[in-house]
Amino acid sequence: MTQTAETRPFEADVARLLHLMVHSVYSTPDVFLRELISNAADACEKLRHAALTDAALMAGDPDLKIAITVDPEAKTITIADNGIGMSREELIENLGTMARSGTEKFRKALEEKDEGKALIGQFGVGFYSAFMVASEVAVTSRAAGADEAWTWRSDGSGEFVIEPAENAPARGSTVHLTLREDHAEYSEEDTVERLIKHHSAHVPVPIVVSKAGEDETREIVDGKALWARPKSEISEEEYEEFYRFTAGAFDKPALTIHTRAEGRQEYTSLLFVPEMAPFDLFEPDRKGRVKLYVRRVFITDDAPLLPAYLRFVRGLVDSEDLPLNLSREMLQNNPMLAQIKTATTKRILSEMTKLAGKDAETYEKVWEAFGAVLKEGLYEDTERRDELYALCRFRTTKAPDGTRSLAEYKADMKENQKAIFYAVGENRERLAASPHLEGFAARGIEVLLLSDPVDAFWTRTALGFDGTPFKSVTQGSAELDEIPADDGDIKPPEPGHEGDMAALSALVKQALEDRVSDVRSSSRLDTSPACLVAADSGYDRAMEKIVSRHGQGGGFGGKPVLELNPKHALIKRLAATAGNGDGTSEIGDAAWLLLGSAEILDGEAPSDPAAFNKRLLDVMSARFAPEAVSGAADNIASDGGADGSGV
Repeated sequence: MTQTAETRPFEADVARLLHLMVHSVYSTPDVFLRELISNAADACEKLRHAALTDAALMAGDPDLKIAITVDPEAKTITIADNGIGMSREELIENLGTMARSGTEKFRKALEEKDEGKALIGQFGVGFYSAFMVASEVAVTSRAAGADEAWTWRSDGSGEFVIEPAENAPARGSTVHLTLREDHAEYSEEDTVERLIKHHSAHVPVPIVVSKAGEDETREIVDGKALWARPKSEISEEEYEEFYRFTAGAFDKPALTIHTRAEGRQEYTSLLFVPEMAPFDLFEPDRKGRVKLYVRRVFITDDAPLLPAYLRFVRGLVDSEDLPLNLSREMLQNNPMLAQIKTATTKRILSEMTKLAGKDAETYEKVWEAFGAVLKEGLYEDTERRDELYALCRFRTTKAPDGTRSLAEYKADMKENQKAIFYAVGENRERLAASPHLEGFAARGIEVLLLSDPVDAFWTRTALGFDGTPFKSVTQGSAELDEIPADDGDIKPPEPGHEGDMAALSALVKQALEDRVSDVRSSSRLDTSPACLVAADSGYDRAMEKIVSRHGQGGGFGGKPVLELNPKHALIKRLAATAGNGDGTSEIGDAAWLLLGSAEILDGEAPSDPAAFNKRLLDVMSARFAPEAVSGAADNIASDGGADGSGV
């Protein structure tokens, strides 16, 4: 072999490919250090495996490490390892050909022995990310057990130089970057330490950092990933410290899940369920924050490792064999990732169920913080709906300040009760005071009080829990007649008055014209005279309001049903009047007042506030100032019409 320098062209159109690398493949130049550290870690892992059959390869220097040296004055950074190293031919082959990887060949050679999975690189292009920040890159390398050392050098313009090395390491490779002026910050210790801690804090090789001209070195990474250690060796304090570091949180995790999966896929997960809600919990993108590692190298915190309704979970998943794309920032759409997601989701839900059973107080904190998010899964993840039902806790009319499970609700259902009743609204206190609950309260029937925005959506698709359907208290008939009252105070309508109520309902419907779809007697009311409910099919009242606010009322929301309480004194009197064929005009005014009153109790303004106000003042005047009404009527008669000056 001739010991002289040689200039050779790249075997690929590197100028064009490097332009693509710099401007398209990577989203930030920060990743160059991650890629070079990954390559150095690969080299150390290769040597570790090779030494299993040839221990002499590590003789004299058994402690593998990666040493990074920065020189702010010269604006350079050097990444050195004492790994397997490269020969002249390997430098040319691995660095002179784009997308060629010695690691890939090594993995194939060890595939049958299943020993190559500790290697990081797969595509051989990460090295070229160095040209994003460097005007020149020089790689000096000596293969383990070799006498010769070589330097590969290039400015990325289309060719490289290969020459005998001076000041070569005893074994391994040294990558020396001359930084561009606009990237000189990568020669600062603080910047380098920050990037190492963020991207490469858990590579399987220790990393030390030093400044050129100084003897002091600082170990930034000890080469031991916490999640790779046996659980029995990790203390609760270490888990808490790692959670705070990973999640950027200050609380303690309510639940720690540390598992290792083996078989067709190998991966380790270390996940935490916080006690406190993070600030970004309700951001519109609903992205998770679980980090993805591949063989202890950080890849991304934006991988779809969990469904959106578990986005509050923090931690990481470290895969041994997950395939990545060129940049390692975007994952291929492959079934392996979907399988990891499925298994990890199942494990989290299982562990949360165990927590709810053995530590109800801690789980209640978790539910208070994340219940509204977990309930998103009730309409997004039908496959796991039963598991999520078991995790759900609700405030109810029986426990307005506490939480009740659906199993507890079912255990306390009344005789002849055929549904799980719920009320949806924006305010829990207003829900508890709703007239729709009167008949349920009188019979001792528990009602779920649902005030989270998501409740209006999941209840529409909820088929039922444990064979019992869900039913809104504001939709359809209440079906309460067959359920006895606890104290016997509820009395059925007096016999013989059905005809009067039918006449009243017809007159009220006629007066209100198209404002309601129907008028009927109610079994859900006990003390209030009237309320509005939704038709048997379609949306309930809560969903009708949401649809109406989005300008889709008409064709979607439908018209409400006005229910009248046949046991109320006012309704009884109006029914008697209707049955006698008297007071049609008075019943018309009463109909509009009853509608406006029901709308107010429903949390809405009367549909015609001015008309409602006038009729209300007329009634008040007739009750408290009848002479004013009489005088106004005399004036109207004498003037031949209303002049607008009287009530």
